[in-house]
Amino acid sequence: MTYKVLVVDDDPEIRDVVHIFLRNEGFHVFEAEDGLQALHTLNSEAVDLIILDVMMPNLDGIKACFKIRETSNIPIIMLSAKGEDIDKITGLTTGADDYLAKPFNPLELIARVKAQLRRQKLDGGSNGKSVSDSGIIEINDLIIDKSRHIVMVRSKEVSLTPLEFSILELMASHRGHVFNVDKIYQSVWKEDKFLSDNTIMVHIRNIREKIEENPREPRYIKTVWGVGYKVE
Repeated sequence: MTYKVLVVDDDPEIRDVVHIFLRNEGFHVFEAEDGLQALHTLNSEAVDLIILDVMMPNLDGIKACFKIRETSNIPIIMLSAKGEDIDKITGLTTGADDYLAKPFNPLELIARVKAQLRRQKLDGGSNGKSVSDSGIIEINDLIIDKSRHIVMVRSKEVSLTPLEFSILELMASHRGHVFNVDKIYQSVWKEDKFLSDNTIMVHIRNIREKIEENPREPRYIKTVWGVGYKVE
């Protein structure tokens, strides 16, 4: 199977470099120079993953990610020249699955692309929609329907990204078990954690914002300081 990757960046040199590295790994590559072109490409091509720059003219990466998430859970890796945590949080809050700051090592980007596609394949997903074994998990007012990939909180459906769902399902399926960041990464991404990456922390924060009445005093996802996280 040849995976199709859409590279969205207004810098033609970056697109060229990423295109060459992806093509050398056997990927079929599409290019777009802004969010509008990306949306147009997605309307006509079945893409397996998107590499999406944040700062672009016409329609930037944040707004484009919001638009894509309205109809699709396709894996998205965001790129940005800004490396501060606030930029990472903003990118992942829009529904991106991973984040890489510029300048980046193309080999690391390729590794992350493969990790996202491998996770998608192992989950049995299509266009980023992961499917788990059948079963329902009920924890107080929280209901996780694994077969339909649905989360209900206080009788209302909550929209989680595929990675957020996988993290929540992992911990909810092992109530009381404390998962450190490395273990979550290995279980959900199916490989060792990338160094200097606080992606898990950001995803946990996003999940809490969606399922907790008061994210500062969470009922479901507890922090075990110095160790990790657990669902009680």
